[in-house]
Amino acid sequence: MAPAAAVIFAVLGWLARRRRIRAATSWSEALGAEAARGRAGPWVVALAGALMVAAVAGPRWGRADVATETRALNVVFALDVSRSMLAEDASPSRLGRAIRETRRLVQDARGDRMALLGFAGRSYILTPLTLDDGAMELQLDALDPDIASEGGTDLSQVLRQGGELLEAASEGGARAMVLFTDGEGHDSVEQVRAAARHLKELGVTLIVVGEGGPGPARIPLRDEAGRLIEYKKDADGKEVATQRQDELLKSIADQAQGILVPADFADQAGAVWRTLAGLDRDPATGRRTADLVPRAWVAALGVFVLLLVQAAARRRAALIALAALSLVVPAARAQRPATGFTRLRAGDSTRAVRAFAEDAVGRTRGADTSAYNAGTVALRAGQLDLARQALEAAGNSVDPRLRFQALYNAGLLAWAESRRDSTRRDDLKQEAASRFRDALLLDPGSGDAKWNLELVSRRRPPSPPSASKPKSQPKGGSSPVPPSGLSPSEVEQILRSVERTEQGVRSDQVRRRHLAKSAADKDW
Repeated sequence: MAPAAAVIFAVLGWLARRRRIRAATSWSEALGAEAARGRAGPWVVALAGALMVAAVAGPRWGRADVATETRALNVVFALDVSRSMLAEDASPSRLGRAIRETRRLVQDARGDRMALLGFAGRSYILTPLTLDDGAMELQLDALDPDIASEGGTDLSQVLRQGGELLEAASEGGARAMVLFTDGEGHDSVEQVRAAARHLKELGVTLIVVGEGGPGPARIPLRDEAGRLIEYKKDADGKEVATQRQDELLKSIADQAQGILVPADFADQAGAVWRTLAGLDRDPATGRRTADLVPRAWVAALGVFVLLLVQAAARRRAALIALAALSLVVPAARAQRPATGFTRLRAGDSTRAVRAFAEDAVGRTRGADTSAYNAGTVALRAGQLDLARQALEAAGNSVDPRLRFQALYNAGLLAWAESRRDSTRRDDLKQEAASRFRDALLLDPGSGDAKWNLELVSRRRPPSPPSASKPKSQPKGGSSPVPPSGLSPSEVEQILRSVERTEQGVRSDQVRRRHLAKSAADKDW
């Protein structure tokens, strides 16, 4: 578009110059000759217009060295998903307890880079080092022995893979690996010890978390509904007995000079987190090369220089520059904070509400945003009547996010009013539940809306049973109109609908995989 802009600006400049010369000549020949000077003006304006469009396009070229700084840890969580982890000598099982403790650690380590490995006869990278704790949660939900294509337990491979992930981490910060296992490995002990020593050489802190009871335990095999089918048997048809290998777990921790969290320790996640919290979090600085650096400032500087030179050489060009500046002033003025925000920061909530309300009335664009601001500030200030009026106006916004926030705050408003007005308490609580349900239709993943909906629904007393038949019935049917409140079971369905769908999809995917036989003929 830059050449087209140059042509447009050149034509407009030429027409303006021609009109100016004609007007000046009609006044006097001498003035017309004076106006005819400066033939380069239209071309300068045309070049400035082309550069302006080029700047808006955002040109990029070249490379630049960028300094980086980080304080995040690099943590790899490795969970044993072999069949022996299904033993139920821990609550609810060895694997279930490992997943539960890992989930707590993921929640505490938000802001750190985390990776998740699942291992049995082979080791699998479920998530690379990432700041996305949601991806970690999703993979933990689907963690199951069926994700492993090879049975058995290969501890040396997962230790090597975890070390490779941490060694390849491009950003600084201390490195740690948390290993959850019962220690029943089928590879050689010397291989496991060598892999642990290699972690020590890489500077990785190894934390071994033991799982399982001290005595032998059988391995239950259950269907998707959780019903017991049978107990795991070996090739000879005998039931398999699995046992935690404390000596091997201690040996791994000693070789890596790491930490061993015993299986009988009540708060395993707390012990692991205390170790992680004590690692070095000093800022690590580095440099990286950024490709295609933004260079829009070069074209913008060219526009400024050209217009400055033209303005300095021609009085009329200076007037054009002032006219262009006048077009920019309203846009710059729009970037100033609204009066309501200024008064709110000064602590004057009453005048802030009034300013937002006046802004909502006097604007054609952004009126719903101003109404939402007025309602929210009024709600905080306790002006419930004004808050209700403003939030109802904001609730009609076409912006789904703004409408969700307005409906959510309207639910809080109705709940606050129910505490003040005892005569209409039940109706106001019912209104609050309705607002929260409408908000959830716009954002089903909102935890705050789910929590408040459940709390309002449980606090609202049930409708008393009627001894007589209801007078009003729906058209075309004989059953009475059901109450508009949600039962606890319906609330629970709303809370778990999205999670159930995601877990179902993941479960269907992993069930299609087949468990292969391990090289050691032990698939547990």
